[in-house]
Amino acid sequence: MKRVLIFDSGVGGLSVYQEIYAQLPHVQYVYAFDDAGFPYGELPEDVLITRTMHIVSLLVERHNIDLVVIACNTASTIVLPTLRSQLGIPVVGVVPAIKPAALISERKSIGLLATPATVKREYTNQLVSQFASDCEVYRIGSTRLVEMAEAKLRGIAVPMKELADILFPWQDKVDSIVLGCTHFPLIKDEIAEVFGSPVNIIDSGLAIANRVKALLGEIDYLRPGSAVNLTYNSAALNHHATLNQSLKGMKLEAIQSLNYPQF
Repeated sequence: MKRVLIFDSGVGGLSVYQEIYAQLPHVQYVYAFDDAGFPYGELPEDVLITRTMHIVSLLVERHNIDLVVIACNTASTIVLPTLRSQLGIPVVGVVPAIKPAALISERKSIGLLATPATVKREYTNQLVSQFASDCEVYRIGSTRLVEMAEAKLRGIAVPMKELADILFPWQDKVDSIVLGCTHFPLIKDEIAEVFGSPVNIIDSGLAIANRVKALLGEIDYLRPGSAVNLTYNSAALNHHATLNQSLKGMKLEAIQSLNYPQF
């Protein structure tokens, strides 16, 4: 049975997991999130690389992983070269879906919604220059939206007035929104509701799932599902009763702690 590790700083990568699981339900999944280091957008790059390398390497060895997905835009722009040089298996990252947004935008006016670190990175500038040079690309970097998505999976309603205030600069300005953080598809419905008028909301989940499917090759899709899909976090304390209920609905086991240190 193929085994896939999906890694993120928080629960945002669950949006990617759901896309992959929909296509590959008979793969065994290990979902790991580094909540002791959350949010990654505020960590120094050397710390982010150290944390990611340690946790991913540990779980790859422990569970004989066939493929790793770094389901975090911030980490993907920083740590992929290091991971790929040290792991002997495929490593798939995520990037903001600038290219498809530019292709479908009729007004050539796009909003990039991501973390503060992602919207400022040179890598993001290169994506815009390469794929959306004919578009006006507006950017909002928000850690608060990450927190809203985390809270939603723990049973806390998204504060719609606050969300509307954050997105207000884009009202009547953009016709396409790129969700440049894997947390944001978790609040996609709320984002659409805030805009009211039709707007294209695009994320990278499906593209990642297609890439994973291609890399894993042929799988026996008719085999009955028997895998136990595991979940790990890095914080020592575990108060995730509501989140564990959400995970159960996604065919993931309750969270186990890796007890990775906070620094």
